[in-house]
Amino acid sequence: MRSAIDGTNPTILARLSAGFAAIGDVQFLPGYCVLLTDRPGVERLSDLERFARLSFLDDMDLLGEAIERVCSKADPSFRRVNLEILGNTHGFLHAHAWPRYEWEPDEVRHLPVWLYPSENWSKPEFSLSAQHDQLRRALAETIADLDALRKLS
Repeated sequence: MRSAIDGTNPTILARLSAGFAAIGDVQFLPGYCVLLTDRPGVERLSDLERFARLSFLDDMDLLGEAIERVCSKADPSFRRVNLEILGNTHGFLHAHAWPRYEWEPDEVRHLPVWLYPSENWSKPEFSLSAQHDQLRRALAETIADLDALRKLS
């Protein structure tokens, strides 16, 4: 989170009203993103005052919609986006946005992403890399478009 605020996090796709949209370090489900709070010391959604909470949730919704638009256009087997705020590992407010696909293995397709084999988080072929540049650009452009529309309404 600090690197996003400092402008040194290379995964950042956009600055939104209550946080930063970032593409995930792992891409075993192409399009995985994270929304990071822009407020140091905030550990959970309930740490924010009501307006800030709603802004964070609105940003989470915008990120989910952007992923849905990009991933459904790129892959006809796209199914949905799962949005979740967990906070069990990292002590700052963040939300995960996981695209889900029909091609996922049967044993995990309808389960939480966290039940995928643990090696999915460390396999080199799933690491964010130059092969994801087109996906990154499409996500950044779609987020910017949706954010501009949101500000107009």
